[in-house]
Amino acid sequence: MVITDWPAAERPREKLLKHGAKVLSDAELLAIFLRVEVTGKSAVDLARDSFKVFGSLNGIFAATANQISEVHGMSSSKYVQLQAIFGMSRRALAEQLKENDGLNSPKQVRYYLCLKLGGLSREVFTVLFSDAQNCVVATEEMFSGTLTQTSVYPREVVKRVLHLNAAYVIFAHNHPSGVTQQSRAMKCSQPH
Repeated sequence: MVITDWPAAERPREKLLKHGAKVLSDAELLAIFLRVEVTGKSAVDLARDSFKVFGSLNGIFAATANQISEVHGMSSSKYVQLQAIFGMSRRALAEQLKENDGLNSPKQVRYYLCLKLGGLSREVFTVLFSDAQNCVVATEEMFSGTLTQTSVYPREVVKRVLHLNAAYVIFAHNHPSGVTQQSRAMKCSQPH
């Protein structure tokens, strides 16, 4: 059944207009974006199919153009649109962080880092540098590794902090493998 045949109160677009985006599921939000239906499937069904394949919004954003095109009803043009939305979201959060109170909210920093690091296929070590007023001076991916590890060189981090004259730093590290336990090397280097 096409979405226009649904009761008005259940249609994603109408729900968003009446109650805001917060009341919509991820699939409903994606369906509004997709705006396309394929024979026998609504845009919501197409969005749900995408979640079945990629698991999450981050999974969808991290997918390649070829992977997106493998979902029936999706195309490389939808991939381009998804990447544009992802890029705009990242930039919007980066703008917020650069405002005066950008780093006074751990929640805001977390969202920004999830957008920046989520969906990467390799481990990275990222540093947010800020001045004494908590304004972001720079965000840099300082080290990059493989799916399961990356090496961090403290000396290089300190050199960059001094170069940027940063008053505060936030270190961030992702786990694309999904395993968040310490590596064997880290366990061995800690005192007993």
